[in-house]
Amino acid sequence: MIAPGFSGGVVWPACVSDERTTTGEVVGIASRKAATAVLNAHVAVIKGTPMRRAIGDALMNGGNLGGKERRFVAFATRELSRHLRRINLAASSRGYPMSKLSLPEDQAILRYALWRREICHAGIDKILIEVALPGPIRPRGIPDQVLRAALEQEVELDFGVTPLDQAANKHSFPTWLAERIAAIAPEGELDAILEALNREPTLTFRVRPNGTRDAVLQEIHEKGLVAEACEELPDAIRVSDGSRALFDSKWNKEGQLQVMDLGSQLLAAFCKAQPGQTVVDYCAGAGGKTLVLADAVTNKGRVFAWDLSEKRLKEARSRVGEAKLRHVSFPSPPRIDLADLVLIDAPCSGTGTLGREPDQKWKLSAKQVAELTVTQLGILKDVAKRLKPGATIVYGTCSVLREENEGVVERFLAEVPGFREDELLRVWPHRLEGGGFFGARLIKS
Repeated sequence: MIAPGFSGGVVWPACVSDERTTTGEVVGIASRKAATAVLNAHVAVIKGTPMRRAIGDALMNGGNLGGKERRFVAFATRELSRHLRRINLAASSRGYPMSKLSLPEDQAILRYALWRREICHAGIDKILIEVALPGPIRPRGIPDQVLRAALEQEVELDFGVTPLDQAANKHSFPTWLAERIAAIAPEGELDAILEALNREPTLTFRVRPNGTRDAVLQEIHEKGLVAEACEELPDAIRVSDGSRALFDSKWNKEGQLQVMDLGSQLLAAFCKAQPGQTVVDYCAGAGGKTLVLADAVTNKGRVFAWDLSEKRLKEARSRVGEAKLRHVSFPSPPRIDLADLVLIDAPCSGTGTLGREPDQKWKLSAKQVAELTVTQLGILKDVAKRLKPGATIVYGTCSVLREENEGVVERFLAEVPGFREDELLRVWPHRLEGGGFFGARLIKS
């Protein structure tokens, strides 16, 4: 759909009346209580609170919100950061630049109202009910009549002259980041990539143990839930409208289902771990890929998981315990010298997963990316010097930026003798649901 009063043929996520995305998934109910929670969350994000925490706090303090209202709060909060630049342009084109609104509460209310009107196509009266005085937040300097006047204006947005500026404005990306992505994007696909990075993530699961997907899907369908097999992997399933009941299902509670983005599943599969191998999951985080690797090596092999963050590793220990995987352990330091395979899921910019954390677009800088490449190369070198001959490193990121991916691998191969590149994986977000990912298999002679 094209937003009323906007030109350019830009397709926006539709959420008319029943609040659905373009994939048809219901994203909740836009009640007055839900709108209040969204505004509080966005104000917190403006002030620097990480989005996940801001959403969690808003839901906790939002009163008696229903399930669909809670879903809308999370979705809408992401949307306001997702489309921030375009919403700001829409406000400026109506004579209300954000620079003239000193209160973050006023910025939040105007952004929310314009998002509901121009992106969700909601009626003006409905929007004003959601945000009308005497609420939903204080302090507030924008009266209802000003909001109505802004919403009633029909404007034609000027996205800029160059293709890069047009893409950055239409899809709400900082210019520097759009430039970096444009430099590596396949010809003619920049718009599609940026649009995909703004997409609300699809809910995907991995079915455990390996090879049981068809049986689990049959049971899921018999219960009246909606899910489908992902063609890209033998154990991945995608769920749609109404299937969040899977979280409360016996399959999830019994450990047969693991919530995992398709891109993450592909990176784990790219490791090609085999039964009986010894594998190190370096930078294991919360242990999602640890479970995949453990299933792949079976109880004939071993998995050593490690992460610099003890807090995240605590969650990994809990997940491994719940899954009763006795061949997974957490030695510190990890036994890289024993490993046949080491997965380095490196700390990165997260530019391939902006659908989940769109606020990172506005927090990230070129300087931070440069600093990350130093860290990434350092981790690779540290692992390499402890690795036995014939073993493999799989280096991966959830970034789409060349300097964090091919650039780091090229520097590593140039500076560390005795390694060869075996295979590269690049997942583009517009070609596969699940975000953008990169992987490289590096074998030690």
